[in-house]
Amino acid sequence: MTHLFVQFLIVLAVSIIAGVVGSLLGLGGGIIVIPALTLFLHVDFRIAAGASIVSIIATSSGSAATYVKDRLSNIRVGMFLEILTSIGAVCGAFLAGVVKGSALYVVFALVLLYSLYPMGRKIALELGWRLHPYGKDQAEGIPPDPLAAKLGFSSTYYDPAVKREISYDLHHVPAGAGIMYFAGLASGLLGIGSGVFKVVALDTAMGMPMKASTATSNFMIGVTAAASAGIYFLRGDIDPLIAAPVALGVLAGSLVGTRLLARLAGASIRIIFFAVLAIIAVQMLLRGFNISL
Repeated sequence: MTHLFVQFLIVLAVSIIAGVVGSLLGLGGGIIVIPALTLFLHVDFRIAAGASIVSIIATSSGSAATYVKDRLSNIRVGMFLEILTSIGAVCGAFLAGVVKGSALYVVFALVLLYSLYPMGRKIALELGWRLHPYGKDQAEGIPPDPLAAKLGFSSTYYDPAVKREISYDLHHVPAGAGIMYFAGLASGLLGIGSGVFKVVALDTAMGMPMKASTATSNFMIGVTAAASAGIYFLRGDIDPLIAAPVALGVLAGSLVGTRLLARLAGASIRIIFFAVLAIIAVQMLLRGFNISL
C-alpha cells in the first residue's frame, strides 16, 4: 500500500510539471507526460498513452468552455471536422494495440520533433528575427469556397487586441478534413491531443485566423480523445493508479501554467524548453531503435 501511495505521488508530481510545461509551450500536457512516464518511470507506452488520453479529456473541457463563451471557437466547423478526427482516433487506437512498442516510440519522437517547429518560430519572433509569414491573424476580404459557403462556415469573433469584430471565411475544406483525419490518427495512436496538426489544418489549409484556429482546435481535442478512450479502456490500457494522478496533475499544472504564462514565458524560457524537448525526442528515437548511449 505504501509503495502504491508513493507511486501515486510521484506520478502526480511529474504530471503537474508536465501540465505546467505543456501549458507554457502551448503543446498540451500529453506530449510532455508520455516521455516522462515512459523514459523516467518506465511505464509501458500504451499505459502512458491511455493515461494521457484521460487527462486530455479532463483538461480540454474547462478551456474549451471558456473559448466557446468568448465566441472564439467556430462550433460549426469543429463539429463537422470532429467526424474526421474521431474516425482517425478510433483507427489510431486500434493500431496502438497491434503496432510494436518500439515503433510507437519512433513515431512519437517524429511527432514531437514536428511539434517543435511552431515553437521554434515563436522563439525566433520573440528574438526579433524576420521570418516569412506563417498563418494570418486575420482572414478578411477573401470569399469562401463553395463547400465552405454551403456548410455555413463563415463566422466572426471579437479581438481585444484590435478592439473590433473579425470576420472570416474558410477555404479548401477537403484538404483541411484530410489533415484532421491524420490528426485524429496520431491522437489515438500516441495518446496526444494533436493540437498542432489541428491548427495546421484550420490555419494553414483552411485560412482560419490563428486565434480562432487555436480555440476551435481546443474545442475538438477532448472529443477526439474521448473517441479513442473507450478502446484503450476495453483493451485494459487505462490503469487507474496511473491515469488518475496524471489527469489530476496535468489539470492542476495547466491551470498554474496558464497563470504563469504572462509572467514567465519569455524567449529565454522557451529556448530552454525547446532544447529539453529536442533531447527527449532524441531519447525516444534511441529507445525506439534499442540504442543505448
